[in-house]
Amino acid sequence: MANILITGGTGLVGKRLATLLSERQHQVRVLTRNPKEANEFKWNLNTHYIDEKALENLDFIIHLAGAGIADKRWSKNRKKVIIDSRVASAKLLFNKVTELGISLQGFISASGSNYYGALTSEKIFNEKDAVGKDFLGLVCKKWEDAANQFLQLNIRVAILRTGIVLSKKGGALEKMKTPVVSPLGNGNQYISWVHIDDLCFAYIKCVEENISGAYNLVSPEHHTSKSFSKLLANSIKRPYLPIGVPSFLLQLIFGELAIILLEGSRLSSHKIQNTGFSFKYESLKNALNNL
Repeated sequence: MANILITGGTGLVGKRLATLLSERQHQVRVLTRNPKEANEFKWNLNTHYIDEKALENLDFIIHLAGAGIADKRWSKNRKKVIIDSRVASAKLLFNKVTELGISLQGFISASGSNYYGALTSEKIFNEKDAVGKDFLGLVCKKWEDAANQFLQLNIRVAILRTGIVLSKKGGALEKMKTPVVSPLGNGNQYISWVHIDDLCFAYIKCVEENISGAYNLVSPEHHTSKSFSKLLANSIKRPYLPIGVPSFLLQLIFGELAIILLEGSRLSSHKIQNTGFSFKYESLKNALNNL
């Protein structure tokens, strides 16, 4: 049993992860701007404040906090919010852990599958490949660098580069359930995805076993926007239109943000599987039917 603090614990992944950790008899605490439950503690990035009770006898921090990449158009200010919500929050945690001399067993952080850049290619990226040179690559690099600060304190660090999380309750899948399902753009871009329970059990594995380093946390089964849309339409019994939503229209609506809808490469999940981790939902068909 471990004492675990989750940032972003009131979000989609955080809620599910907290439930699964509690079921395994771990004690879960959550950092939030507006604590409401007994296990929730206040923090504020603007004032560099963390309720120190959240850090007492702490074993692990799971860092999920971060403003939604696809929630708003990428203005200059929004880009700063996206970066600061991940990086400044990790730095605040690092400073508090250092100041209080907390001997964590591990710091486990989210990162993005767009670490390698938002582009479509036939290459299958693994964890040894270089970081992308675009905005999303920059976000992930800064995010991971902030997590890796904890190595200076001889604290184990694990990072999960996560694809689109499929869940029953909100998230990307809910937005995809349109009356008529169709691919985006030319439909040839790959979509990296993972079932929420597989993601959560990967975090649990990082807590319960001596796992460190960066891992691609995406399902082993690769899909393009076309093949993904076909399976989704079949799963939710809605018509599939093979004509993609035009790229120019998405760019008009979303601006620079449209790149995450129109580009995407395949990622290898061999490294996490080589730790003994197995995906319960390897196939998209099974994942969608479950959800």
